[in-house]
Amino acid sequence: MKDDGLPPPAPQRDWALFLDFDGTLTELAPSPDAVVVDAAMPRVLAGLLDGLGGAVAVVSGRPLAELDRLLGVVLPGAGVHGLELRERPDADVHPPVEEEDIALIERALAPLVAGDPRLILETKPGALALHYRRAPEREMECRAAMEAAFAATSGLNLIDGKMVLEVKPDHVNKGFAIESLLKVPPFAGRLPVFAGDDRTDEDGFEVVRALKGVTIKIGPGASRAEYRVASVEAFIDWLKEVASVLSDTG
Repeated sequence: MKDDGLPPPAPQRDWALFLDFDGTLTELAPSPDAVVVDAAMPRVLAGLLDGLGGAVAVVSGRPLAELDRLLGVVLPGAGVHGLELRERPDADVHPPVEEEDIALIERALAPLVAGDPRLILETKPGALALHYRRAPEREMECRAAMEAAFAATSGLNLIDGKMVLEVKPDHVNKGFAIESLLKVPPFAGRLPVFAGDDRTDEDGFEVVRALKGVTIKIGPGASRAEYRVASVEAFIDWLKEVASVLSDTG
Protein backbone atom coordinates (compact mmCIF):
# COMPACT_ATOMS: atom_id res chain seq x y z
CA MET A 1 0.00 0.00 0.00
CA LYS A 2 1.32 3.46 -0.89
CA ASP A 3 0.26 7.07 -0.32
CA ASP A 4 1.27 8.55 -3.66
CA GLY A 5 0.95 7.67 -7.31
CA LEU A 6 1.52 8.73 -10.89
CA PRO A 7 -0.93 10.73 -13.04
CA PRO A 8 -3.19 8.40 -15.09
CA PRO A 9 -1.83 7.25 -18.47
CA ALA A 10 -3.10 8.37 -21.86
CA PRO A 11 -6.40 6.67 -22.79
CA GLN A 12 -6.47 3.66 -25.09
CA ARG A 13 -9.37 2.37 -27.16
CA ASP A 14 -8.89 -1.17 -25.80
CA TRP A 15 -9.74 -0.11 -22.24
CA ALA A 16 -12.59 -1.58 -20.21
CA LEU A 17 -13.39 1.30 -17.86
CA PHE A 18 -14.83 0.56 -14.40
CA LEU A 19 -15.91 3.51 -12.26
CA ASP A 20 -16.85 3.76 -8.60
CA PHE A 21 -19.60 6.30 -7.88
CA ASP A 22 -19.49 7.94 -4.43
CA GLY A 23 -16.20 9.79 -3.95
CA THR A 24 -15.23 9.17 -7.58
CA LEU A 25 -17.97 10.44 -9.92
CA THR A 26 -19.52 12.61 -7.22
CA GLU A 27 -18.42 14.16 -3.94
CA LEU A 28 -19.37 12.35 -0.76
CA ALA A 29 -22.48 13.76 0.93
CA PRO A 30 -23.98 13.63 4.45
CA SER A 31 -26.55 11.09 3.25
CA PRO A 32 -26.76 8.81 0.17
CA ASP A 33 -29.61 10.80 -1.39
CA ALA A 34 -27.87 14.18 -0.99
CA VAL A 35 -25.18 13.69 -3.66
CA VAL A 36 -24.91 16.15 -6.55
CA VAL A 37 -23.88 14.83 -9.97
CA ASP A 38 -22.08 17.06 -12.47
CA ALA A 39 -24.57 18.24 -15.10
CA ALA A 40 -22.22 17.12 -17.88
CA MET A 41 -21.93 13.56 -16.53
CA PRO A 42 -24.58 11.90 -18.77
CA ARG A 43 -22.95 13.36 -21.89
CA VAL A 44 -19.44 12.41 -20.76
CA LEU A 45 -20.44 8.84 -19.90
CA ALA A 46 -22.33 8.47 -23.18
CA GLY A 47 -19.19 9.63 -25.00
CA LEU A 48 -17.06 7.12 -23.12
CA LEU A 49 -19.51 4.34 -23.94
CA ASP A 50 -19.28 5.20 -27.61
CA GLY A 51 -15.50 5.58 -27.60
CA LEU A 52 -14.91 2.29 -25.76
CA GLY A 53 -17.42 0.17 -27.62
CA GLY A 54 -19.78 -0.06 -24.65
CA ALA A 55 -17.05 -1.20 -22.21
CA VAL A 56 -17.82 1.30 -19.44
CA ALA A 57 -19.35 0.15 -16.15
CA VAL A 58 -20.21 1.73 -12.83
CA VAL A 59 -19.14 -0.46 -9.89
CA SER A 60 -20.73 0.70 -6.65
CA GLY A 61 -22.21 -0.27 -3.35
CA ARG A 62 -25.45 1.37 -4.48
CA PRO A 63 -28.18 -0.54 -6.33
CA LEU A 64 -28.09 -0.15 -10.12
CA ALA A 65 -31.57 1.38 -10.30
CA GLU A 66 -30.41 4.15 -7.98
CA LEU A 67 -27.27 4.73 -10.04
CA ASP A 68 -29.33 4.93 -13.24
CA ARG A 69 -31.47 7.66 -11.68
CA LEU A 70 -28.55 9.65 -10.27
CA LEU A 71 -26.31 9.46 -13.34
CA GLY A 72 -29.02 10.19 -15.87
CA VAL A 73 -27.71 7.46 -18.17
CA VAL A 74 -27.95 3.66 -18.02
CA LEU A 75 -24.57 1.93 -17.99
CA PRO A 76 -23.43 -1.64 -17.67
CA GLY A 77 -22.42 -2.18 -14.09
CA ALA A 78 -22.29 -3.88 -10.76
CA GLY A 79 -24.54 -2.73 -7.95
CA VAL A 80 -24.28 -3.58 -4.24
CA HIS A 81 -20.61 -4.55 -4.75
CA GLY A 82 -21.53 -7.21 -7.33
CA LEU A 83 -24.75 -8.64 -5.94
CA GLU A 84 -26.32 -7.00 -9.00
CA LEU A 85 -24.71 -7.32 -12.44
CA ARG A 86 -25.70 -5.86 -15.82
CA GLU A 87 -23.42 -6.52 -18.80
CA ARG A 88 -25.08 -4.09 -21.23
CA PRO A 89 -27.36 -1.07 -20.82
CA ASP A 90 -30.27 -3.03 -22.33
CA ALA A 91 -29.63 -6.22 -20.34
CA ASP A 92 -31.62 -7.36 -17.32
CA VAL A 93 -30.10 -6.94 -13.88
CA HIS A 94 -29.15 -10.28 -12.38
CA PRO A 95 -31.32 -10.91 -9.31
CA PRO A 96 -29.42 -10.60 -6.04
CA VAL A 97 -28.99 -13.41 -3.55
CA GLU A 98 -31.39 -13.17 -0.62
CA GLU A 99 -29.70 -13.43 2.77
CA GLU A 100 -31.77 -14.21 5.89
CA ASP A 101 -28.94 -12.99 8.12
CA ILE A 102 -29.20 -9.51 6.58
CA ALA A 103 -32.71 -9.23 8.00
CA LEU A 104 -31.45 -10.35 11.42
CA ILE A 105 -28.84 -7.58 11.45
CA GLU A 106 -31.42 -5.03 10.33
CA ARG A 107 -33.67 -5.93 13.26
CA ALA A 108 -30.74 -5.76 15.70
CA LEU A 109 -29.74 -2.26 14.52
CA ALA A 110 -33.25 -0.82 14.26
CA PRO A 111 -33.43 0.47 17.89
CA LEU A 112 -30.09 2.30 17.52
CA VAL A 113 -31.20 4.06 14.35
CA ALA A 114 -34.71 4.79 15.62
CA GLY A 115 -33.21 6.77 18.51
CA ASP A 116 -31.18 9.12 16.29
CA PRO A 117 -32.51 10.47 12.96
CA ARG A 118 -28.94 11.35 11.94
CA LEU A 119 -28.13 7.65 11.60
CA ILE A 120 -29.24 5.95 8.38
CA LEU A 121 -29.85 2.23 7.99
CA GLU A 122 -29.85 1.64 4.22
CA THR A 123 -31.31 -1.62 2.98
CA LYS A 124 -30.06 -2.84 -0.40
CA PRO A 125 -30.70 -5.97 -2.43
CA GLY A 126 -28.87 -8.61 -0.40
CA ALA A 127 -26.92 -6.12 1.74
CA LEU A 128 -27.28 -3.56 4.53
CA ALA A 129 -25.37 -0.35 5.36
CA LEU A 130 -25.25 1.74 8.53
CA HIS A 131 -24.29 5.37 7.78
CA TYR A 132 -23.06 7.63 10.60
CA ARG A 133 -21.63 10.50 8.53
CA ARG A 134 -24.11 12.95 10.09
CA ALA A 135 -23.20 11.75 13.60
CA PRO A 136 -19.44 11.04 13.54
CA GLU A 137 -19.21 11.22 17.33
CA ARG A 138 -21.28 8.01 17.48
CA GLU A 139 -18.81 5.98 15.41
CA MET A 140 -17.70 3.69 18.24
CA GLU A 141 -21.30 3.03 19.30
CA CYS A 142 -22.34 2.24 15.73
CA ARG A 143 -19.31 0.03 15.25
CA ALA A 144 -20.00 -1.90 18.46
CA ALA A 145 -23.65 -2.44 17.54
CA MET A 146 -22.83 -3.57 14.00
CA GLU A 147 -20.04 -5.89 15.14
CA ALA A 148 -22.30 -7.47 17.78
CA ALA A 149 -25.06 -8.08 15.23
CA PHE A 150 -22.56 -9.33 12.64
CA ALA A 151 -21.01 -11.79 15.11
CA ALA A 152 -24.32 -13.65 15.33
CA THR A 153 -24.29 -14.44 11.58
CA SER A 154 -22.23 -16.50 9.17
CA GLY A 155 -21.36 -16.25 5.49
CA LEU A 156 -21.31 -12.45 5.52
CA ASN A 157 -18.54 -9.86 5.18
CA LEU A 158 -18.33 -6.61 7.18
CA ILE A 159 -17.01 -3.69 5.11
CA ASP A 160 -15.56 -0.65 6.86
CA GLY A 161 -16.07 2.34 4.56
CA LYS A 162 -15.97 6.12 4.92
CA MET A 163 -18.33 6.65 7.87
CA VAL A 164 -20.38 3.64 6.79
CA LEU A 165 -20.42 0.01 7.93
CA GLU A 166 -21.85 -2.49 5.46
CA VAL A 167 -22.58 -6.22 5.48
CA LYS A 168 -22.95 -8.40 2.41
CA PRO A 169 -22.24 -12.02 1.37
CA ASP A 170 -18.54 -12.67 1.91
CA HIS A 171 -17.81 -13.97 -1.61
CA VAL A 172 -18.92 -10.72 -3.24
CA ASN A 173 -16.81 -7.57 -3.57
CA LYS A 174 -15.82 -5.10 -6.27
CA GLY A 175 -13.00 -7.34 -7.42
CA PHE A 176 -15.52 -10.16 -7.89
CA ALA A 177 -17.76 -7.77 -9.83
CA ILE A 178 -15.00 -6.62 -12.18
CA GLU A 179 -13.83 -10.19 -12.80
CA SER A 180 -17.41 -11.20 -13.59
CA LEU A 181 -17.90 -8.41 -16.14
CA LEU A 182 -14.52 -9.06 -17.78
CA LYS A 183 -15.72 -12.55 -18.73
CA VAL A 184 -18.43 -11.25 -21.08
CA PRO A 185 -18.77 -8.85 -24.02
CA PRO A 186 -18.15 -5.97 -24.41
CA PHE A 187 -15.55 -6.17 -21.61
CA ALA A 188 -13.86 -9.49 -22.45
CA GLY A 189 -10.40 -9.19 -23.99
CA ARG A 190 -9.92 -5.55 -22.98
CA LEU A 191 -7.46 -3.95 -20.54
CA PRO A 192 -9.27 -3.23 -17.25
CA VAL A 193 -9.11 0.29 -15.81
CA PHE A 194 -10.66 0.90 -12.39
CA ALA A 195 -11.03 4.21 -10.52
CA GLY A 196 -12.18 4.45 -6.91
CA ASP A 197 -11.60 6.27 -3.66
CA ASP A 198 -12.56 4.04 -0.74
CA ARG A 199 -11.44 0.96 1.15
CA THR A 200 -14.20 -0.95 -0.61
CA ASP A 201 -12.41 -0.26 -3.91
CA GLU A 202 -9.17 -1.94 -2.84
CA ASP A 203 -10.48 -5.41 -3.81
CA GLY A 204 -11.05 -4.04 -7.30
CA PHE A 205 -7.57 -2.52 -7.42
CA GLU A 206 -6.05 -5.87 -6.40
CA VAL A 207 -7.84 -7.74 -9.19
CA VAL A 208 -7.08 -5.14 -11.86
CA ARG A 209 -3.39 -4.94 -10.91
CA ALA A 210 -3.13 -8.74 -11.12
CA LEU A 211 -4.46 -8.44 -14.68
CA LYS A 212 -1.83 -5.78 -15.52
CA GLY A 213 -4.54 -3.16 -15.79
CA VAL A 214 -4.73 0.50 -14.72
CA THR A 215 -5.72 1.40 -11.15
CA ILE A 216 -6.57 4.99 -10.17
CA LYS A 217 -7.05 6.22 -6.61
CA ILE A 218 -9.13 9.37 -6.12
CA GLY A 219 -8.00 11.57 -3.23
CA PRO A 220 -5.55 10.96 -0.36
CA GLY A 221 -4.80 7.78 1.57
CA ALA A 222 -2.80 4.61 1.21
CA SER A 223 -3.91 2.38 -1.68
CA ARG A 224 -2.93 -0.52 -3.92
CA ALA A 225 -3.65 1.74 -6.89
CA GLU A 226 -0.73 2.69 -9.12
CA TYR A 227 -2.08 6.06 -10.29
CA ARG A 228 -3.52 8.99 -8.36
CA VAL A 229 -5.92 11.88 -9.02
CA ALA A 230 -6.18 14.50 -6.29
CA SER A 231 -9.94 15.08 -6.18
CA VAL A 232 -13.34 14.22 -7.62
CA GLU A 233 -13.32 17.47 -9.59
CA ALA A 234 -9.93 16.65 -11.11
CA PHE A 235 -11.06 13.13 -11.97
CA ILE A 236 -14.21 14.37 -13.72
CA ASP A 237 -12.02 16.76 -15.73
CA TRP A 238 -9.83 13.79 -16.66
CA LEU A 239 -12.87 11.76 -17.75
CA LYS A 240 -13.99 14.64 -19.96
CA GLU A 241 -10.54 14.71 -21.53
CA VAL A 242 -10.59 10.94 -22.08
CA ALA A 243 -14.00 11.15 -23.76
CA SER A 244 -12.72 13.97 -26.01
CA VAL A 245 -9.54 12.08 -26.96
CA LEU A 246 -11.47 8.90 -27.78
CA SER A 247 -13.91 10.89 -29.88
CA ASP A 248 -11.06 12.53 -31.81
CA THR A 249 -9.37 9.19 -32.50
CA GLY A 250 -12.55 7.31 -33.39
